[in-house]
Amino acid sequence: MTTPAAPAAPAPRGAKPAVSKQKRAARDEIKKGMKALEKSIGQIEKGLRKAERQIEADARARVRALRKEARAQLAALRGRRREVVRALGKVSEAAEESWEQVKQSADVILAEAVGAATAILERLNKSLPR
Repeated sequence: MTTPAAPAAPAPRGAKPAVSKQKRAARDEIKKGMKALEKSIGQIEKGLRKAERQIEADARARVRALRKEARAQLAALRGRRREVVRALGKVSEAAEESWEQVKQSADVILAEAVGAATAILERLNKSLPR
């Protein structure tokens, strides 16, 4: 008969057990995957920052365009107001004592101006997201 093999000597304290090639390869593969994931996260964060800057730039451009349009519309409404004042002066002179005609003429002109102002406000409100 053969003699039993002697038990292996215990590993010295603090020594790490040997890691098989398969385990080491798996661990290295996991580390590579983590690095790739970290890189992807960085790219996503960079893309989000870029998108945010682009959205902000687009919003600023849109605000500039809305302000420009609003200034033009306000100028037009102020012009209408001047027309109303002039027309009221002319009508009141021509009508002399017929204030009913003056009131009717002014009401028509004012209704048109109010309609234009309302349309402008609706367009501005529609252009703003809710």
